[in-house]
Amino acid sequence: MILINLLPHREAARKRRREVFSVNLGAAALAGGLLAGIIFLWYQGQISAQQAKNQMLQTEIRRFDAQIKDIASLEAEIAALRARQQAVEDLQADRNLPVHLLTELVKQVPDGIYIASMRQENQDVALQGVAQSNERVSEFLRNLGNNTPWFSKPELVEIVAGSVTLSPREVRRVANFTVRVHLTRASEAEKARLSASAASAPLVAASSPGKP
Repeated sequence: MILINLLPHREAARKRRREVFSVNLGAAALAGGLLAGIIFLWYQGQISAQQAKNQMLQTEIRRFDAQIKDIASLEAEIAALRARQQAVEDLQADRNLPVHLLTELVKQVPDGIYIASMRQENQDVALQGVAQSNERVSEFLRNLGNNTPWFSKPELVEIVAGSVTLSPREVRRVANFTVRVHLTRASEAEKARLSASAASAPLVAASSPGKP
């Protein structure tokens, strides 16, 4: 006997498949939503942690900026105090500069020259005088530049031929000159003297005979 199923089994199977697909789709959507939420919350936590770190860094930067400003102001005050101290020391040392000026001039003026006038402006000294010849003026400039630590940068400003009447019958030709020279402070002169001594020490040691 042949049995024939007249029920719509194909429609029922399709319905079951649709229901299973809908359930699977809903489960997949729910899992995707949960995963997206977890990832979002994780990123939000990372962003919040980084923002907290940035805020802490900004706070530390502002604190360090304030400390740097304090250090800069302290350095400026120290520099100002050192400048004042140096000015006071220079003033104390400059009290003896006229003595050194006159003493060194007596030593460095060669024969055949006499100084007629002298004018000092800060550390620059202008000397006017009379020389027997131009060679005497050149010697004077060499002495000022090489033989003393108290003078530096000698410069011949002017030299003019002139004459001096020694007697009614004797007239001698001379050279009227103007020289400008820099007067060195005591601290600078001491440094120059020490440098010259250090430079000459090896030469003295080389020229002296060796001991057995």
